[in-house]
Amino acid sequence: MLNAIFVSILVYLTGGVCGLVGERFALRVVYPLSAAAAALAASAAFAFLVNGGDTPIEEVLPIGLPWLHAHFRLDALSAAFLLILNVVGALVSVFSHGYGRHDPEPQRVLPLYPVFLAAMSLVLLANDAYSFLVSWEFMSLTSWLLVLANHREQGTSRAAAVYLLMASFGTAALLLAFGVLAGVGGDYSFAAIRQTAPTALPASIVVALAVLGAGSKAGLVPLHAWLPLAHPAAPSHVSALMSGVMTKVAIYALLRVLFDLVGGAIWWWGGVILLIGALSALIGVLYAVVQSDLKTLLAYSTVENVGIIVIGIGLALAFKADGLSTLAGLALLAALLHVFNHALFKSLLFLCAGAVLMVTGRRDIERLGGLIQRMPVTAFTFLVGAAAISALPPLNGFASEWLVFQAILNGTALPQWLLKFALPIVGVVLALSAALAAACFVRAYGIVFLGRPRSREAASAEEPPAIMRTPLIVLATLCIVFGVLPGLLISLLQPVVHQLFGPEALPFAQSTGLWLVPLRPEQSSYSGPIVFVTIAALVALLVWVIHRFASDRVRRAPAWDCGFPDARPQTQYTGSSFAQPIRRVFGTTVFRARETVDMPAPGDTRAAQFSISLRDLSWEWFYQPVIDLVGWTTEHINVLQFLTIRRYLTLTFAALVLLLSVVAVLQ
Repeated sequence: MLNAIFVSILVYLTGGVCGLVGERFALRVVYPLSAAAAALAASAAFAFLVNGGDTPIEEVLPIGLPWLHAHFRLDALSAAFLLILNVVGALVSVFSHGYGRHDPEPQRVLPLYPVFLAAMSLVLLANDAYSFLVSWEFMSLTSWLLVLANHREQGTSRAAAVYLLMASFGTAALLLAFGVLAGVGGDYSFAAIRQTAPTALPASIVVALAVLGAGSKAGLVPLHAWLPLAHPAAPSHVSALMSGVMTKVAIYALLRVLFDLVGGAIWWWGGVILLIGALSALIGVLYAVVQSDLKTLLAYSTVENVGIIVIGIGLALAFKADGLSTLAGLALLAALLHVFNHALFKSLLFLCAGAVLMVTGRRDIERLGGLIQRMPVTAFTFLVGAAAISALPPLNGFASEWLVFQAILNGTALPQWLLKFALPIVGVVLALSAALAAACFVRAYGIVFLGRPRSREAASAEEPPAIMRTPLIVLATLCIVFGVLPGLLISLLQPVVHQLFGPEALPFAQSTGLWLVPLRPEQSSYSGPIVFVTIAALVALLVWVIHRFASDRVRRAPAWDCGFPDARPQTQYTGSSFAQPIRRVFGTTVFRARETVDMPAPGDTRAAQFSISLRDLSWEWFYQPVIDLVGWTTEHINVLQFLTIRRYLTLTFAALVLLLSVVAVLQ
């Protein structure tokens, strides 16, 4: 199975080479090769998990550093994420075969797209720090160049610069984390690291560095600044991969370090990670609900969902520290299930946004509208994704968020009173985030697809080609299937829990095909099929009652028009007005929202002006001071380039003495 995945990586790299040939040939070859490679890797990962995933498969290749060959390993954890990556990768590649023909400069994307997928696969297979970091850097560099693909668009260069800076910061943090894990022995293979568990202080440093390194790539607050800039700037099919699966590779890195390489756990690690996740969930959805750019809205929504995943990881870490392996398995399965589900519905939403952008050329929701009549398939699949991300039953987003809530409710078993007090607050934050997410996507769907067209481009829109609609339908179907039957995914992910927490971790032991039982039937249970049948029956009953008892008599009356007799699109409810109550309640505190109204005096014929200003406090508090410090430092150390040779030698000698002193103290 590992060899099949290696073959898929070679096919990815072959696609990258083909992307360097002619543009017409590359458009025909690159995306089909990527889809085939992804299907092969997904099949191998699926077969490994179905067979139990108990016995890892390892391989050592004579490449890399002379004294350290490249170690690769396929185990349950890496197989689960390989399945997620390549299922989404295959469907996005099929979509890209149609979408890529409308790229203004496809030659900037074609060679890098399959290499990006190959790099993410290698991160998931790496079994030593060197291979992991090299693959991680390839993933970062290829995605950075893909963000720059539309370099002529305003803001793309800044987005790419911020992304590259944050990627470098994350890699540096992970490099230091692996250095602390390897210790003075200097053996960077994961097998050697597992055998030498660090003590409490070095382990805490590793956890902090892992959260910084992986969290910056995943988009945790306040390390999320790059994400709402880079995801909208990238081509839409690349955005689907970055948001749908690249952030999940970062989650994998966090899980690999926290639960596999560090070994033990301390309860307050879980508490800190839990609070970071809750903050990310709330801040992310608050920013999403006030956005007018459709892709920026989806990017901020990714911050929210990564926060939900990290809540589950923090709970699992706290439960593990207290020896509650079954509850730790429940929390981890909730996080993994949301990893898989978010990859599906977020990729679906980004691809739908790409289809809208391709046919209208617009991302501003205020300039769209009425697309349900012109793009019915896209509208329906976007509706499924919006309902799933809003955690509405019986879709997959509800199933995973329900499990996260079950893990939170069982937090009363934790002995630490600080966590007992914190968990209800986290539960409230999670419930508020779910409610705000529903409001966010009601707003997005209503403004984009309902009402009357707000621009000429929206009025003349049409469905994308069939090859682009097919992945949308498949992803929407998976969102429904895994919502109705979440046990299918849970049984597939059980080997990960057994690998990380041992065979004694047995959540869902009493589940059946009809009922999902996290712990005990008398405590809580959920039946996706029953909920689905109930909702379908109620909808059918409502339709029957309306058609049976409603009058068929023709009645003529003025159309309801919100009180405006003017039929112009400008009289419709706008996205800004929809978000105004939420913006006024939360925005003045969270992002210092300010509304400015310029109302002309009576008799003045100029138009009234209404503007809204939002500020990203994380940028002002964390990033801008660093930027100012770097600028101040560079100005003041500029004198170093004008020193004499004697002073350069003196500085070199002083640096050598300082380093030797540090080594002497550490020994």
